[in-house]
Amino acid sequence: AGQVITFVPTMGALHAGHLSLVEAATEECDFTVVTIFVNPTQFGPQEDFDQYPRDLQADVASLTGYGVDVVFAPPTDAMFPPGYATYVEMNGPALVLEGAHRPGHFRGVATIVLKLFNLAQPDRAYFGRKDYQQALLMRRMVRDMDLPIEIRVCPIVREADGLALSSRNVYLSPNERGRALAISRSLRLAGELVAQGTTDGETILDRMRALLSEAGLQVDYVALADPETLEPVKVLDRPTLAAIAARVGKTRLIDNETIGIAD
Repeated sequence: AGQVITFVPTMGALHAGHLSLVEAATEECDFTVVTIFVNPTQFGPQEDFDQYPRDLQADVASLTGYGVDVVFAPPTDAMFPPGYATYVEMNGPALVLEGAHRPGHFRGVATIVLKLFNLAQPDRAYFGRKDYQQALLMRRMVRDMDLPIEIRVCPIVREADGLALSSRNVYLSPNERGRALAISRSLRLAGELVAQGTTDGETILDRMRALLSEAGLQVDYVALADPETLEPVKVLDRPTLAAIAARVGKTRLIDNETIGIAD
């Protein structure tokens, strides 16, 4: 009918970050599809697939009033029936950061997103900046596979104290939540150091790691990377992605910021 179709893929447990994507999609286009699917193929064997928060009724209720036209929430066996054997392999920037610490993760992400793209046939798809690497790779997949879809990336939504919203935040005890603030503080520290004239990447990384260690976090990675290739940046003479993955107790959280060069 000539309408612009927008698409917001989620795994449910919707929070204000997800809803900011939905709001952007419904404001900009004519017909909005939101998917809710906890994708087993992007979880590793020791990860939290079985425990991942699920409440479809609450998720649908939270979408009321946003002008969503379709909520697609298929059962697992509808998306991955017995004998399913086709997957999307990603290389390059998919092999570092999350890809290095969660082998097979982006294979699962790319496969389900491509399947959902094929089902929904959207003109635009909306992803959150918090999953920076995922959004970057979805842009790469759309380009590499010649898909007629525009990828929009929306800003991170944070609590007033700086904690990035995540469905996994519900796992945190009050003490763990307080310690988790070291992640956003570490990212701010990196930006402050650059603003003060520090450009040596290893010096900045050492300071970031020290702050996380003081809070008792178990770090998977702290990285300074090129925003497009995700290759390490040793001298911050241009805008650089600062990215962190760390565990607070048993809960793994990720966050990132782009930090610029000093004036």
